Amino acid sequence: MLRRAGIVSAMSAGYHMSTEDFRRHGHAMVDWIADYLDSVEERPIQPSVKPGEIRARLPARAPEQPEPFEAIARDLDDIVMPGITHWQSPGWFAYFPANSSPPAILGEMAAAGLAVQGMVWATSPACTEVENVVMDWLVDLLALPQTWKTTGPGGGVIQMSASDSTHMALVVARHRVTARGGRAADAVAYGSAQAHSALEKGARVAGYEHIRLIGVDAVHALDPEELRRAITADLEAGLVPAFVQSSVGTTGTTAVDPVRTVGEIAAEHAMWHHVDAAYAGTAMICPEFRHHQDGLELVDSYTFNPHKWMFTNFDCNAFYVADRSALVDTLSIVPPFLRNPATESGEVIDYRDWHVPLGRRFRALKLWFVLRSYGAEGIRHHVREHVRLARELADRIDLDDRLGLVAPVPFALVCFRHVAGDAATERLAAAINASGVAHVTPSRLEDGAFIRVSIGQTHTEQRHVDRLWDLVDELAPPV
Repeated sequence: MLRRAGIVSAMSAGYHMSTEDFRRHGHAMVDWIADYLDSVEERPIQPSVKPGEIRARLPARAPEQPEPFEAIARDLDDIVMPGITHWQSPGWFAYFPANSSPPAILGEMAAAGLAVQGMVWATSPACTEVENVVMDWLVDLLALPQTWKTTGPGGGVIQMSASDSTHMALVVARHRVTARGGRAADAVAYGSAQAHSALEKGARVAGYEHIRLIGVDAVHALDPEELRRAITADLEAGLVPAFVQSSVGTTGTTAVDPVRTVGEIAAEHAMWHHVDAAYAGTAMICPEFRHHQDGLELVDSYTFNPHKWMFTNFDCNAFYVADRSALVDTLSIVPPFLRNPATESGEVIDYRDWHVPLGRRFRALKLWFVLRSYGAEGIRHHVREHVRLARELADRIDLDDRLGLVAPVPFALVCFRHVAGDAATERLAAAINASGVAHVTPSRLEDGAFIRVSIGQTHTEQRHVDRLWDLVDELAPPV
């Protein structure tokens, strides 16, 4: 039996890719990625495939026998690439950016190669401590409260997305209600009617039965007086105001809610105050934008996405809490297999207590690579350039009698419509996207359709925005 087991073991070992082959194929894959980044500008941004077309090119069953890596790489070009929407194109003006960069890609490669499972400090100390330091760096870079550093009562953790962080804040707020003797069924969550859908979805996931989407003012920011009225009505109904969210840069128009005023209201009612700065948080690396986040000392949690505008590929969300004990008290469950001397000492952070998943990748590496490769100076340069390009585009739109802006431009999102109405606006958006060289997002507010132009892709330059404007000028029908 031992001999047979040895034969089986030797045969099994033969199925592994050797490090020599890995080195060869790895070099070829880096070349492939570099060639892609060099050529992505020339590719049509949207694929032309029909639903099910990519699937039809794939076999119904996994291969029984090993296939040569060359065949896999060939199918990357022949099967996968025709179905790719090119988010890394400099003509990408849709949604918000999902940026990458060569340093981030290299950091992701290093993390994949190490393949650690950083659930607790003891399972790979560097995974935790690099993340501690990188998150503390961001506190300084974005002028967040110093008490949010991991050396203080608060701290930051890398999550998958701002949606996850928002969901997490809602869970902690609900737990705080029950810890104070209230009923979870009576908890109420509040946020702007223009807040990201993650607020409503997260509240549902967290078991909130009462969700209030508060009306907005003329610039699409949350109306504090309407918030006060909603809270008063809920208190009179015997409910418990538990959670309120301020948005710094809403998804629809990058509206900025009054963080300080909302924080003061939250403090009056002992509510958890969460700030969603998923997109615009990166802009706070530039001092001239920090007035938008005035009042952070009144905030319980805060989130932004380096994987949007900070050139760090998805997934990389930064989530901060002012007092980490509230987070840990809500989430910490320590089964015997996770007990270890470092955890018991209380001298380390175990990030498994900071979010729902137990397992976690070494996501801090790619952010560490980006921050060191660009430096704060390099990131500020690109953010300021994107904002300049957006404001220049807004000026062009403002001077064109066929078009009209629908919101201010505090960052690098331009929202406009055709003055002829919804049909003309929707046709213009479709025609731009059909060009293949630029991609925008059609959207709607209560008063009608509009077009979102998000300028912030890693490689977008003046010439790409000029090309977009040329398309708008050519395709927009006369009044």
